[in-house]
Amino acid sequence: MVERARIAIVAIGLAALAACGDTTGTGATATTPPPAPAPTASATASTDPTPQVIEVSPVPAPTVAKTQRRVQIFSGPSNVPVPSAPDRGRGVSVVQLRATNQADIGTYVADGRGMTLYRFDKDSAKPSKATCAGDCAKTWPPLLISSPGQIYPDGVDPQLVGYVERPDGTCQVTIGGWPVYRFAKDTAPGDIRGQGVGGTWFAVAPTGDRTKPLPEVVTVPTPTAR
Repeated sequence: MVERARIAIVAIGLAALAACGDTTGTGATATTPPPAPAPTASATASTDPTPQVIEVSPVPAPTVAKTQRRVQIFSGPSNVPVPSAPDRGRGVSVVQLRATNQADIGTYVADGRGMTLYRFDKDSAKPSKATCAGDCAKTWPPLLISSPGQIYPDGVDPQLVGYVERPDGTCQVTIGGWPVYRFAKDTAPGDIRGQGVGGTWFAVAPTGDRTKPLPEVVTVPTPTAR
């Protein structure tokens, strides 16, 4: 009887409405956060033969702050490495967001690889709507989360994190309601080559706001010899 009940519960779960990113409607149940590592211990080396008192400082595990359908958004960064499934065009199952500081533009959000995330002024936050598609999305790839999935924000209020469904059925991560993108010409962590492009693309702040434009470079003409 117990086994039959378990099978019935699984069947009900698989029949649930498919979220964006899950085209079959039979995706696996959202995975649980990685287990917390064993507490680490540290003690100061000493020649004193007296037994040393060892203080144990366990690392707190993140908790689920909110859930949007089958995407879990956690209270902070994972306390252990979180492997991610390959992106097959529908996004990855684990997304990491990290607030990063840059002297010229201030604090902005990067993905788990350190690549800058941008917002597009022609999108909207209330309601969330992504308008960059087709060739635009090739230059500005949207940050996608598959379903079921997990998002771990570091330095970003989890209550401001979510996703919006795009016309093609994929889920695009949002911050403060704004869909976020990468820039194809950024090739290394910390690149901000998309900052201010077209006067509409800006690295996204942890609140979802625009970061400040790059300072203008003033060219001083070289005096000619007489």
